[in-house]
Amino acid sequence: MTIAPELQFSLLTEPIIRYRRASDGQTVNASLPELFVALAVDEVRDYPALRPHQRHPWHAFLVQLAAITLHKAERTAVFETAQEWRDALLALTPDDPDGAAWCLVSPPNRPALLQAAVVGGSISEWKSEAYAADEIDMLVTSKNHDIKGSRAHRAQPEDWLFALLSLQTQEGFLGAGNYGISRMNGGFASKPGVGVAAVGLPGTRWARDIAALLARRDRTVEAHGFQEEGGLALVWLIPWDGLGSLSFAKLDPFYIEICRRIRLRSMDGKIMSVGAGSKTARIAAKELNGLTGDAWTPIDVEGGKALTITANGFNYKLVSELMFGGKYQPPTAHNLDQPVSGSSLIFITQGITRGQGKTEGYHERRVPISPKVRGLLMTNQKAQLERISGQRIAAIGEIRSLVRNALIVLFENGRIKDFRQASKAHEAKVGKFLAVIEVAEDARFFDDLNEEMEAEDPAAQRLQWLLGVVERAEVILKTAFDAGPRSGIQKYRAQSAALSRFHGGLRSDKFPIPDLVNYYRQQTIKRQEETSDNA
Repeated sequence: MTIAPELQFSLLTEPIIRYRRASDGQTVNASLPELFVALAVDEVRDYPALRPHQRHPWHAFLVQLAAITLHKAERTAVFETAQEWRDALLALTPDDPDGAAWCLVSPPNRPALLQAAVVGGSISEWKSEAYAADEIDMLVTSKNHDIKGSRAHRAQPEDWLFALLSLQTQEGFLGAGNYGISRMNGGFASKPGVGVAAVGLPGTRWARDIAALLARRDRTVEAHGFQEEGGLALVWLIPWDGLGSLSFAKLDPFYIEICRRIRLRSMDGKIMSVGAGSKTARIAAKELNGLTGDAWTPIDVEGGKALTITANGFNYKLVSELMFGGKYQPPTAHNLDQPVSGSSLIFITQGITRGQGKTEGYHERRVPISPKVRGLLMTNQKAQLERISGQRIAAIGEIRSLVRNALIVLFENGRIKDFRQASKAHEAKVGKFLAVIEVAEDARFFDDLNEEMEAEDPAAQRLQWLLGVVERAEVILKTAFDAGPRSGIQKYRAQSAALSRFHGGLRSDKFPIPDLVNYYRQQTIKRQEETSDNA
């Protein structure tokens, strides 16, 4: 395949993408077809230039593109050679047989990778210029501290590739003329990446997700009104004047979208970009609320909208709901109806929290799925898991409430006239210590849950977990003593009253965790009997 001089940085023929080989850790430079071959034999360990927030867009792109290519070729098995992949990818762009649509740089009147052709062919009036790859990336922070902007002035073509992909497939609304993607619930929402994978290398997950998309293609077409055949899969192939939107009904179910008018240019061997605004979103899908059949996006069933990641990220409450609850419809990549090699599975959640004109952090979580939990999930027995995880979430909340009350007693010097008023007065100070409890329990929640699920005596294991939560909570309560009264008499009175409030609450008949109440009652009876015997 011969590439014309005006076409530069072709993913079909040039070794633009770097990956580390799984067998020996050596860095390999590969074209996209060569990367697909390496993924198919599970020889990819990671991508050294890929930044954390770009992981899901890159994985989704590789999966969607492979699924589109295989469906077009009327097959489900991946190709075995780079030439087969190259030919099949080129067959997706029949109007551009020279491969322009797979190049990072092409003439403005031609499509380029993830860049629509410019109607009229002129970009002389486009004013938004960027000379560093991360300037076009979607990651914008209010304090510019999550990831420093405009650092990649010495960016390689793959840096521009990853930044361009991040912009075009997960960006939201950033003011007039800067519209976001269709695959999320509104311009200030976020695009999550939720799925299940075998523990191991990226190739295994890539192959599994391809198979899942192909297996559920007909169902996705029917559920969302896509074109069964002949729909637009690579959205950048259609010229864009910035005035019109594409009909959602004309799309392929695996479509890879773009949301911004941008073109990469090569100047003295270095890449830069120019951009312009648009009058409308590229895809007319605002009323869908993110219900686009995306393979990695859970759907809020009652709300009829895609999941939006809040500033809390994927905390244990949300992940429990996603894994075991009924609030969200699992996306294609979450379903366990596709076989996976190996016995160990993980539940993966990824995404960026977006706000108005900024992001509020990147969130990623990988939760091990124990063999028993996997068995229950595969046999549609989520109710048991939902009940157990729900009980644990509630227990953490009750114990946290005891600590909250004890902290208020502490900060009121052990004397409280009006508990409600005292609660408001010390809300900020109390909240800092309660947040420590949340973080600590969040970090170990699923490991502890798996231990109970795999235990020979789950009830005994749960009691040990409850006692552990209490012990850790008391430690945090005691660390707050330094923030309480400092003078002698007040100090000891306040600390004693706080501990008394905490322990008294655990032993109260009104405390809604009977296992703990009964345990402490038995401990009291046992001590009384020992005292009686000693007397």
